[in-house]
Amino acid sequence: MLRIAGLIAALTASSALDSAVSRAHAQSVNGTDINIQASPDAQLLLTANELVFNQDNQTVIATGAVQVEFDGYRMVARRLEYHQRTGRLKAYGDIEMIEPDGNIIYAQELDVTDDFGDGFVNALRIERPDNTRIVADSAQRFDGERTTLNNGVYTACEICEEDPSKPPLWQIKARRVTQDGRTQTIRLEGAHFELFGRPIAYLPFLVVPDHTVKRKSGFLIPSFSYSKQLGAKVGVPYYFALSPYYDLTVTVSGYTRQGFLGEAEFRQQFESGKHILKIAGIHQLSPDAFDAGSVDAGVENRGMIASQGEFKINPRWMFGWDVMVQSDNSFSNTYDISGYNQVTQTSQVYLTGLSGRNFFDLRGFYFDIQSTLATSTAEEEQPIVHPSMDYTRTFDRPVAGGELTLNANLLSLTRDEAEVDTTNDKYPGVEGTSTRLTTELEWKRTIVTDQGLLITPIAAARGDLYHLDVDAPMGYTGPFTTQTTPARGLLTAGLEARYPIQIVTSGASHILEPIGQIFARNDEQLAGGLPNEDAQSFVFDASTLFERDKFSGYDRMEGGTRANLGVRYTGTMRNGVSLRGIFGQSYQIAGLNSFATDDLVNVGAFSGLETDRSDYVGSVGVDLPNGFSMTAEGRFDETSFTLQRSDVGVSYSGKIVSTSFAHTTVKPQPGYGSTTSRNELKGAASVKFAEYWRAFGSISYDIENKFMADNTIGFGYADECFAITLSYTQQRDVDSAIDWSVGAKISLRTLGSVNFGSSSFSELTNNN
Repeated sequence: MLRIAGLIAALTASSALDSAVSRAHAQSVNGTDINIQASPDAQLLLTANELVFNQDNQTVIATGAVQVEFDGYRMVARRLEYHQRTGRLKAYGDIEMIEPDGNIIYAQELDVTDDFGDGFVNALRIERPDNTRIVADSAQRFDGERTTLNNGVYTACEICEEDPSKPPLWQIKARRVTQDGRTQTIRLEGAHFELFGRPIAYLPFLVVPDHTVKRKSGFLIPSFSYSKQLGAKVGVPYYFALSPYYDLTVTVSGYTRQGFLGEAEFRQQFESGKHILKIAGIHQLSPDAFDAGSVDAGVENRGMIASQGEFKINPRWMFGWDVMVQSDNSFSNTYDISGYNQVTQTSQVYLTGLSGRNFFDLRGFYFDIQSTLATSTAEEEQPIVHPSMDYTRTFDRPVAGGELTLNANLLSLTRDEAEVDTTNDKYPGVEGTSTRLTTELEWKRTIVTDQGLLITPIAAARGDLYHLDVDAPMGYTGPFTTQTTPARGLLTAGLEARYPIQIVTSGASHILEPIGQIFARNDEQLAGGLPNEDAQSFVFDASTLFERDKFSGYDRMEGGTRANLGVRYTGTMRNGVSLRGIFGQSYQIAGLNSFATDDLVNVGAFSGLETDRSDYVGSVGVDLPNGFSMTAEGRFDETSFTLQRSDVGVSYSGKIVSTSFAHTTVKPQPGYGSTTSRNELKGAASVKFAEYWRAFGSISYDIENKFMADNTIGFGYADECFAITLSYTQQRDVDSAIDWSVGAKISLRTLGSVNFGSSSFSELTNNN
């Protein structure tokens, strides 16, 4: 904890000075630089007002503005003495040494032997580049291996400039600090921790690894929390440094209501990667503390095991996995097992390759839905993906003057139980096994005319091949296929034209860019008659207006002939203000409108694209140099121009206040599962009301249903060495009772942090 590397480095630097000075010629020089070769690899530069070699006493003395530079070390002192008979080197008066790593050592007296087995430093002070400080009345070195600081003080806090005698916010004091070079440890005797100048913790002795040890076995900082069903928790981790290549952390957590939870995490580093093995388990003392009928209440012995690995096959290929198995559906979530506490815990195995503009990714997935409901079938409704593959290749050589790209996607999955949303007549997943292979070639070339018009012809060919062993969804009235190996294809011929117009004035630069696109394609085959696994989420807005295929995945494809028209604007003002905007509309000119067809999840219903003339979409944004930013997006009915959806975001980041607010309004989409309007407001703010203090809060409010989904309020203090944050969070939904939590986090720079309860509040002031 109290690191004395600076002292040892100072003594080491002085040994080089000793070697050089002992070979100086007998002479007296005033104001002269003397270069002495101390070793084949280093030179010493000594500057002093006077340098005297006394043959009778066998001493070398440098006095008056002594400056020494050697091998990256720089030292100044009032006087240097080397005594050859006793083999001692002494420095006196306002000693200041700067080490190559940035440490600054101050002392009033330095006395060491020529073999540096013994030494003494008086009035020692060390300032390190990370703004930590060590002070001691004196320091001694014995036998070349042990160094002792007497009355040592360590802190990472700045010293008060107005009153240097004022104690720092926190500091560690010890009557004696001994570093043992043989055991590579630092022993503190009579150590106590002070906060605001008051001692709050005392240890008769404490042994910690020294600066030469990267890892050493020992206790880590404990953790604390409280919950109604588990009770108060104290977790004590112990770290085992087994070798330079693998280690182990064992944590025992005591819960006042449920007993002891054991955790072990084994980590091993290989030349080409790493592996982590984690296990945890508990024998619950009071299962009846949980809600009756829940998974938590139904078992006594609970546990989990997880394995995570990642290895480089070569510079281009990576192989890895992250898998978890547990005794029941809720153990890791209930006991907040780090890394495995999400409601949806994803296990996966993957192989990834990246070379230039070419990309390959092969993955298998298993989704563990952690639910306390014993009757939950959510996990059985999730697919087992075996596998999902993406491959993209952009050919290096132009083809017919244009760029040729190959995209391929493979998706194979099995679902044990169909996923059905009977309330909204949606069928997100069908029971059985389905496999799809998709390949697509796309060619495009941009031609710039003499008049500045940019013309981009586009051609694409896509084919899908399926193998289906699935049960038709019960109750679905759409045209679900009965074929075992259906296939479909899509040919596209398109043209895009853009004409950027630049307008320059004395105070601004504007670019207005009309854009037109047309894509001629055959109709989507088997539309709505195939499983839809990866194209269920869809929002038509300004960001997707000019997409060739506006669906979010491969299971749906946009067919027919469609035109997209719009205009894009960007502006830059001389005063630093920037503006941006886009507005346009899409038209189904011929063929089947894919967004108006039946679908297992009604993905195109009420999207704004289901009619021949789409809704209008647009967005505007402004960024000011003072930190203010605003973005507004909207979708407007194609006939009445009434607002169908809006997203407005406003943020400001300043020295005192930082805020972000987002408002979303969506009209009812009955066919897409939303029978009522959505009207939501989210906001977060942070206010700095003093030099080191801030208050923060966040809110999520459902305007339509008139209830607050969640809110957080808190405050924090943070300076250069200490931080504390406290918060209160409240959450609820329309049908549930209010759930609240209190969290705290205390951080001492260079020593670590302690969390009490949830610490997620520390990030709440980020943009939502």
